[in-house]
Amino acid sequence: MAKIIALGAYFYQALIAFGLLIIVAHWLAPVDYAAYSLFISLSQFGAIAAFEWVRFSCMRFYPGQTAENEAAERRTIVAEAAACALLCLVAAAVSLAFGVTPLVALVGGLVAVAQGGSDLHLTMLRFRQDFRAFSMLQGSRATILAAGTLLGTLVSPTFLSTVMGLLAGYALYALLAALLSRRSGPQPSAPLDMARVKKHLVYGSVSAGAATASMFAPLALKAIFTSVLGPAGAAGALLALDLLQRPFVLIVSALQAIQYPEIVAAHDKTGETTALRHQLGQYYALLTSFALMMAAGIFAVLTPATWLVITPDLQAGFLATAPFVILLSLVRVLTQIMLPTPLHLKQRLTAIFALAAIDCALLNLGALAAGFLLAPSAAALMAGGALGATLASLIGLRLMTTLPYDFTWPPVLLAAAGLGVTIVTFVLSYQSAYVATAAGIVVGGTCCLLALNRLRLGMHASNAA
Repeated sequence: MAKIIALGAYFYQALIAFGLLIIVAHWLAPVDYAAYSLFISLSQFGAIAAFEWVRFSCMRFYPGQTAENEAAERRTIVAEAAACALLCLVAAAVSLAFGVTPLVALVGGLVAVAQGGSDLHLTMLRFRQDFRAFSMLQGSRATILAAGTLLGTLVSPTFLSTVMGLLAGYALYALLAALLSRRSGPQPSAPLDMARVKKHLVYGSVSAGAATASMFAPLALKAIFTSVLGPAGAAGALLALDLLQRPFVLIVSALQAIQYPEIVAAHDKTGETTALRHQLGQYYALLTSFALMMAAGIFAVLTPATWLVITPDLQAGFLATAPFVILLSLVRVLTQIMLPTPLHLKQRLTAIFALAAIDCALLNLGALAAGFLLAPSAAALMAGGALGATLASLIGLRLMTTLPYDFTWPPVLLAAAGLGVTIVTFVLSYQSAYVATAAGIVVGGTCCLLALNRLRLGMHASNAA
């Protein structure tokens, strides 16, 4: 039950984030929205660059086997987080040399600290198995940040007022988190152990470097779009990137958060057994099927949803790039989360970082090559990026074979069939939107429901065994 509640918190966060982007895109002018989109990407990049190595260490070492170990880990993580927060503020100060105004630099640094710190705190709650507090705070954070952002936009529909509202939301959430996550009774204390800090730094730095490279990829892509097309011309494509990547990342990350700890435990306890091969195959099929079904669902309603929720000024750029963003997001979420699984289990840190760096490079080189060889349009740039991401995923597939697995094909093939149907109906929707959309929902939805049923039967058979 606790896992189901935690999964629900992830989906709620995705729903709130989706709605927030739609509203902000309607309320802000295209130039202000482009600035807001770049600000969010930069603050997320800063949070990941500064805090992600601590979060990876937390996922590996916290809470430990005893209360004393937990206290020592908590003391170390708090000290590391404080150092990371200082690093974010120093980076914000350095940005002044590149023409960033002092107020925007300060807000960006504080937002990066708030995001990185809150992500780390939620990770600690999840690995401490405190799912009640985790679910409550995960949902509360999404609600409070959305309310703060919208309030800032209502006060003044400008970029600066919007991000000031976001910062105010983080401040309110920090107070709520401090209240809800307090534990009654005295807690063991421990001094700061520099050997433990070194262990965290060695373990977390490579995985964090890979996460930073993955985060840098869409940031660089946004910079390419803005420089080639201008802020107003790139706004529709940036909105497509902001809206359509999030559902993939959230659903696959949520499934990984629930299933991956069992994979790690099985690998560490029993090694490369037949049972592990079967468990890995089911895990890969689960992530792949849900990613394909997410893509099918978006394609099925893309045309009418664009007419209903995207502001008219951005509809043309959004629709021109959305199909390629969906394919790019589908491929990249598997490259980032599923394909490196055996590398993480075997602790092949160099290969983990190399795959992320290759994905980042090929994504952006593909966009640049498409803009050079074809017309420098939003669709051409996004198509080139999607092709580059696909090439990187082929390298990841080769690395995935380093640990044997028995892939469960039926649900994946059914989900892929559903995606194929919805792509065809999306293409036909330009001629008869409502008929094609209805056909895509019915036929594609049927394929996805059959895929879900096969996944259910497979998981039930595994539990029975």
